Amino acid sequence: MPSVVQSPAYRDDKVRTTLRMLPDLLTHHDGPRLSVRAEGVIVEQPQAVLVSNNLYRTDDPAGLGHRERLDSGVLGVLGVKVDSAAQAAGILRGPRAPGLARLTAREVVVEADADVIPVGVDGEALQLPAPVRCRIRPGTLRVRVPRDRPGVPRGRPPTDWHRVRRLALTATRRNEGHEK
Repeated sequence: MPSVVQSPAYRDDKVRTTLRMLPDLLTHHDGPRLSVRAEGVIVEQPQAVLVSNNLYRTDDPAGLGHRERLDSGVLGVLGVKVDSAAQAAGILRGPRAPGLARLTAREVVVEADADVIPVGVDGEALQLPAPVRCRIRPGTLRVRVPRDRPGVPRGRPPTDWHRVRRLALTATRRNEGHEK
């Protein structure tokens, strides 16, 4: 939500700032009426929508924590529609909370009854023309991260030796091409 990312406290403590502001923002909604389409499912008039690269963990429906992976090739969609602060706080209980729509899709379209929609993109507050189309292109971005980075479960996944071999052969071919 743009007003959350615009808060000066957001940079220092994203989780606490979002939890503090979310119930009031959801129950005093005054923005455009939204409609979200994702893989044939329509979410009518959500007060908040989160579209992410992959779905956030099921124990984190508000999108405040981590995703298990970033390379599943789908967008995660969370739509929130509540009538009270108690319902808004209940969203934090889990993915089956009333008022929470949880979807995955390769394309998401957010329509509005306004020409522009206030959005938060990677921590920046923006205004985007409606409708907003979000698409994912699997395999476009490659990111290398340390194996022992924070937030990674301790159990190490088995090594995919076929993939390691392909990567090594690709790197070798590239290097041979540069030496000539």
